[in-house]
Amino acid sequence: MSDQSMPEVNAEFGASPTITFHGPAPSGLRAVELVEGDGPVVRKGDTVTVNYHGVVWGSDQVFDSSFQRHQPASFGIGVGQVIRGWDQTVPGHNVGSRLLVSIPPEYGYGRQGMPQAGIGGDDTLVFVIDIISTR
Repeated sequence: MSDQSMPEVNAEFGASPTITFHGPAPSGLRAVELVEGDGPVVRKGDTVTVNYHGVVWGSDQVFDSSFQRHQPASFGIGVGQVIRGWDQTVPGHNVGSRLLVSIPPEYGYGRQGMPQAGIGGDDTLVFVIDIISTR
């Protein structure tokens, strides 16, 4: 699926992505399924295992990446264990899917940002998320 307001992502499911920006961040929470998985559907309350890659919109500086650590992350989804943007975009997608998610501050770290990670209070976050498993 093509979405002109979203960045371009190079790399297939399972490979560390490269994100290229072509314009300003879209308004609101946005998710594009780059690869449609054929595994079980993730539901709110599941424990999901993912690989992810996060940058601030317009930046090539990675603030967090399980791909770079070579260690997938597992957590409850839809239950407040992660930022609201993840809780609202990951459920409903299948295992094996690769998502591109644009998260405005109100769905991320809010006005306080996360200065220790280089995230300002008005920064839009971009994640590439590979859904590995759910239970």
